Amino acid sequence: MIEVHRAAQSGYSKASSTYASGRPGYPNEIDGWLRDTLGICSNKLVVDLGAGTGKFTARLVQTGAEVIAVEPVQPMLDELRRSYPSVSAVEGNATRIPLGDESADALFCAQAFHWFASTETLDEIKRVLKPEGIFGLIWNIRDETSDWVAALSRIMMPYEEGTPRFHDGIWRSVFPADGFSELQELKFEYAHRGHFDAVVVDRIMSVSFIASQSLSKRKEVERQIRQMVNSYPDLSDETDVRFPYQTLVAWTEKSQTRI
Repeated sequence: MIEVHRAAQSGYSKASSTYASGRPGYPNEIDGWLRDTLGICSNKLVVDLGAGTGKFTARLVQTGAEVIAVEPVQPMLDELRRSYPSVSAVEGNATRIPLGDESADALFCAQAFHWFASTETLDEIKRVLKPEGIFGLIWNIRDETSDWVAALSRIMMPYEEGTPRFHDGIWRSVFPADGFSELQELKFEYAHRGHFDAVVVDRIMSVSFIASQSLSKRKEVERQIRQMVNSYPDLSDETDVRFPYQTLVAWTEKSQTRI
């Protein structure tokens, strides 16, 4: 079995369908970033590492590139294959990517790199990338300047228990990285809109360290989330909730020196 962090293995195994329905997509600016800034197009081979249920895989497919999705958690991989049967979806993880040396033009980690940020991971990514290949990172970050989004974070906080997260910033410690150029970054504003049940409840209940809790604790978290509609005007219309995010994209290029 592919080794995966306990919270990811347990939580995402339980919540693969909720993850697919509740997680946000990505802003339209992502398409321009992939096409115009990074040059991702039909003659490229790109990898989606830690692909989950394929939320970002879908955006890569739209570029016309050949896409290989790599995911270690079997229920997530099954969900991805059901949703995108034309994509090559394979089991693997960040230190065992099932591709040959210097075979990929680009490799992306969307909502995932904080799980496995290490020099060992970067060495494996460097192995797979062609010289001048692109390594891209993407995260949708909850906008806690919104009062109700900040309240959601307070509900979740007691359950984190040291789980790797974007917000802890540990992932940044591996940069600058040997054999890669300086990390570049952009941010885009984004909002996930839809029914409260999907946009808020499913979103939070699909978080790894929430989904991995006991049934009684998950029910308590959901109870607290549902109570919020009585306290925040932005949630008064449950049929049309706007969940604000900032989408961070970062990228670096492998050096021209061949391995």
